[in-house]
Amino acid sequence: MHLELWEATVGRWGVTLPLTGVPIPDHRALVAELTALGYTDVWSAETSGSDAFTPLALAAQWSPEVRLGTAIAPVYTRGPALLAMSAATLAEVSGGRFVLGIGSSSPAIVTRWNGAEFAEPYARTRDTLRFLRAALAGEKVTREYPTFSVSGFRLEKAPEHHVPIVLAALRPGMLRLAAREADGAITNWLAAEDVPRVREALGPDKELAARIFVCPTEDADAARALGRALICAYLTVPAYAAFHDWLGRGEALTPMREAWAAGRRTEANALVPDEVVDALVVHGSPERCRSEIAQYAANGVDTPIIGLLPTGEDQLDLARRLAPGVG
Repeated sequence: MHLELWEATVGRWGVTLPLTGVPIPDHRALVAELTALGYTDVWSAETSGSDAFTPLALAAQWSPEVRLGTAIAPVYTRGPALLAMSAATLAEVSGGRFVLGIGSSSPAIVTRWNGAEFAEPYARTRDTLRFLRAALAGEKVTREYPTFSVSGFRLEKAPEHHVPIVLAALRPGMLRLAAREADGAITNWLAAEDVPRVREALGPDKELAARIFVCPTEDADAARALGRALICAYLTVPAYAAFHDWLGRGEALTPMREAWAAGRRTEANALVPDEVVDALVVHGSPERCRSEIAQYAANGVDTPIIGLLPTGEDQLDLARRLAPGVG
């Protein structure tokens, strides 16, 4: 896809950083090139590698133009005030180019790894969103929220510009909350064909960002093997299982889920149908991958965000080859 066509049909084009296996300082040259390549956004992730904020603080200095977003910062693993301080700091160092993505995360990250109770995820996300909107606007917050309380907190230096807040959302309840009270929603693990249903639940007026898992290799067997492993790990998590039930993929995934729940992990992996992998993981040549990513945008995603999967090739080079201005 040539840059002119991309600009006419897509608009935004993001990438998840840091890339797998690449030290954070080694991203500097790539980040400096991103806007020339056609990228508009850098989004972080936070699981068990880097935190959500530090790579973006560096990227803010390496590129004067790219938009930066967390996808996502969990609402349980930082106190509300600390989350507000981190967002305000990144908004300052980026000159107002920061988007705060928050979400409930998962029981594994919240409870098993961080020792916090994973309770009432919808309510906790809603309450954190409401607190952050007030705090980032410079208000002094003293309030009893249903899931936590804050007494007398005010940011020492509130952001000069509005900090957009977007919610990690999979199903209608959270998508509607994002539509009512946030600036948009972030989703992932969906096919291009699923986008209209998600967009309908969010509505037409709020930004929809989607992390799209991309494996740029023409070795379809290798891409599907990696895709199956990831699908087993993610789509057995209750929130993602319910998401795919809603999307109509539950029947196709039931045999995999049952084998996984019984501890038959190898069998579960083999039970993920090829058509499910091909729908949820973009793979093929970089040119084909760019075309499939653009289809998400055509179906209603405002900001497609590449989640680059490892192929054995140089990750930095692959990120350049997936840029919309290449080819």
